[in-house]
Amino acid sequence: MSSESQVLLYPIHTEKAINYIEKYNTLIFAVSRTATKQQIREEFERKFGAKVEKVRTLITMRGEKRALIKLSPESSAEEIATRLGLL
Repeated sequence: MSSESQVLLYPIHTEKAINYIEKYNTLIFAVSRTATKQQIREEFERKFGAKVEKVRTLITMRGEKRALIKLSPESSAEEIATRLGLL
């Protein structure tokens, strides 16, 4: 990927996304269509200094790619969401 910060585009903060933060320690981000799970994991860990347990991706009906980033138990999705201004 040529441009370094074009993997993670912006965090999603719908009601469902907030539920995922609270219940599953998971953040949802809109990501580049060409981004791989490995690139998403590396950029997230570098940007936020949190350990990622798992990355799941999906493409919405609008053609937008989203990543569900589950953090390991020692990292807090709520703390990162607060830093991002989601909570």
